[in-house]
Amino acid sequence: MLAVLSNRPYRRLFTAQVLALTGTGLATVALGLLAYDLAGPDAGAVLGTAFAIKMVAYVGIGPLAGALAARFPRKPLLVALDLVRASVAVTLPWVHEVWQVYLLIFLLQAASAAFTPTFQATIPDILTDERDYTRALSLSRLAYDLESLLSPLLAAVVLLVVGYDLLFLGTSLGFAASALLVLAAALPAERNATPPSGRTLAATTRGIRVYLGTPRLRGLLAAHLAVAAAGSMVLVNTVAYVRDLLGRGETAVALALAAYGLGSLVAALALPRVLDRHPDRPVMLRASVALAALLFAAALTTAFLDDLRWPVLLVLWAAIGAAGSLVLTPGGRLLRRSAHRPDLPAVFAADFALSHACWLLCYPLAGWLASTTSMTAALSTLGVVATAAAVVAIRLWPAGDPEVIEHEHDGLDTAHHHLDGAVLVDGRPRHAHSFRIDDLHTRWPA
Repeated sequence: MLAVLSNRPYRRLFTAQVLALTGTGLATVALGLLAYDLAGPDAGAVLGTAFAIKMVAYVGIGPLAGALAARFPRKPLLVALDLVRASVAVTLPWVHEVWQVYLLIFLLQAASAAFTPTFQATIPDILTDERDYTRALSLSRLAYDLESLLSPLLAAVVLLVVGYDLLFLGTSLGFAASALLVLAAALPAERNATPPSGRTLAATTRGIRVYLGTPRLRGLLAAHLAVAAAGSMVLVNTVAYVRDLLGRGETAVALALAAYGLGSLVAALALPRVLDRHPDRPVMLRASVALAALLFAAALTTAFLDDLRWPVLLVLWAAIGAAGSLVLTPGGRLLRRSAHRPDLPAVFAADFALSHACWLLCYPLAGWLASTTSMTAALSTLGVVATAAAVVAIRLWPAGDPEVIEHEHDGLDTAHHHLDGAVLVDGRPRHAHSFRIDDLHTRWPA
């Protein structure tokens, strides 16, 4: 997997990603402490609102990233967004009102919502070999998992010698270093998907139109919902499960979350070899089904087991982390297969926004069910959501999913250069090529 780092531009971009992720992890810890300073016992409500603002920014701003990437050179755009994030992070220690936290969090996450899909769409331009790109996806997943495990530990060490205010400075430095590395990376020449004079609305929605017009990507969206259903139960309710139901301490909460991250990490390490042997579809869809089964298993464990609930919880959380990674990590390969190179930023942005819309739905559902009914009911209900999502994914993503598709063109002038080599069938030009939704192919062939 690490051999892909021999590519110098990718190595610089990957290092930039790691530094930015580390800064984000430090900010997460510091934000919790800042919220407690400002709101005291109401810190949880402040953090909950901040995370909701994050999701709203991701869903609302994400599609704009495709339009931005179509109009501006990618490297200056990425550098500018990193600098915006660095500037916002360095101002957070100076806020004195909760509303100021909300405003700055929205600005920070709006910049991240534009940066992340643009950054993701740049990687396949650098790593054009499918095997290299697969390893890069696994390496990226590994970076996310290690960040979730190591950033809190790093923050704890830093807090032994300095105040939490300096964690925000570390966040800002991480984003600034990311900007410098992106600036130093040699990126391929770009071709804009839409001209600068194109309509803003059309450019903004282009990625979503391509995404929702492609059957395999509609299946991916349903799989995203299965991941969100299972992941939200882990991220939202682990604290209540471990502290209230099991009567264990804060260390046990950390261990349960670490088990989830460890499962994801192990799956990311194994995935390149798995995808060398098996196509994306069976790997991702079986993992989606497994997520639903694991939620029902957790519900049964909660309802009927007593002494064994703790060790079984660790195993189930690790399995959910692994299954989630098996769904999410290959997603970039599907996006790459499903869009022309100029459209990749818009399609990655659409995936970013639509997948986070699934989390925006499942986060409050998981929390509300656990607090108003029971943990067993919450696990069962989210299991039903994951099951429905897996079934929809299986139905929407065709088992036979070739890249080259024979199709006809209605209404296109037979002299058009796109029809060179086409044959007339019942008076309509027919040919075959790698099929993607674009201006000439607005609908998927039946």
